[in-house]
Amino acid sequence: MEVGIMGLAASGKTSLFALLTGQDPTPGGGRRDVTQIGIAKVPDPRLDTLAEMYQPKKTTPATIRFADVPGIPDEHRGDTSLNMPELRTADALMVVLRAFQSEAVAHPSGSVDPLRDLEHIEEEFILQDQMVVEKRLERLRKDIQKRRDPELERERDLLENCLKVLEAGHPLRNESFDANASKKLRGFTFLSLKPMLVVVNVGEDEVASDPFTAPGWEVWTSRSGLAFTRVCATLETELAELDGDDATVFMEDLGLEDRALDRIIGESYALLGLISFFTVGEDECRAWSILDGTDALEAAGQIHSDIQRGFIRAEVVPEEELLEVGSLSGCRQKGTLRLEGKTYKVLDGDIVHFRFNV
Repeated sequence: MEVGIMGLAASGKTSLFALLTGQDPTPGGGRRDVTQIGIAKVPDPRLDTLAEMYQPKKTTPATIRFADVPGIPDEHRGDTSLNMPELRTADALMVVLRAFQSEAVAHPSGSVDPLRDLEHIEEEFILQDQMVVEKRLERLRKDIQKRRDPELERERDLLENCLKVLEAGHPLRNESFDANASKKLRGFTFLSLKPMLVVVNVGEDEVASDPFTAPGWEVWTSRSGLAFTRVCATLETELAELDGDDATVFMEDLGLEDRALDRIIGESYALLGLISFFTVGEDECRAWSILDGTDALEAAGQIHSDIQRGFIRAEVVPEEELLEVGSLSGCRQKGTLRLEGKTYKVLDGDIVHFRFNV
């Protein structure tokens, strides 16, 4: 699953990408005009506890793929660069907004106003989607004139409804679509339909404050398909250079309960609709990412296609039950290790052992 990171130039989004992924933010001699791809590990205390129990040779967390696209300038309007594949194919978007002041790095608009920037970016998403819809409708209407096709007519009606929403200046994620319509729209990779995480990059003097209590934010925070969090990229950079104890002291001095990077990764994971199940053993303890609502047969396929093909049953126990009892064999004796079939919906935190035969 992939999250596309974007924002106006000088928002700090590339620094945030580097912190999330541990990747050099300026590959290729410092070029800023290329998309960068990196992987972030999803922090999960449950996996840490399981690793302490089993002391495995290897511990593998769940991951999220992040794509950092080039920043858009303030004068950007209706340009096709927002159609870059990394944004279109992303499962969710992360918009980084600048809220910090800096004499060394000027804001492209001349002043710092994260709400204005968010409105500007949302307008761009809507405009890009509107152009896609208009182009497809033009072709559909010509095709329908040549032959009456109920499927094409349903698509036309759906897109005409989308066009009304977009022309009114509203994103498609505000609308409710049934399963058939959602499946049809998925192929268009609309930007304004994607769930979006809004990250406000604050200054060091505002790290403990909540920017979303300021006037104007309530209009955004009440909308569906959006999540909000804050970060101070400069402080997170300093934290990343400290060891565990020093980082803890530094956070306590600042009055911080957790790292913003962990919140951002967790928010991204939730926004994608993902949950984790675990496989455990002396060789490896591992967290596996699946969409909420995934059945056991599909979850088995995440591990290996042979396990899915030869699926017999799944042995399942909640993580907290395993920790309480101390072993899978103990859970089996106690009767809390359940046998589940192919259609069982795997839950967040399930410990799963798949029985299969190929």
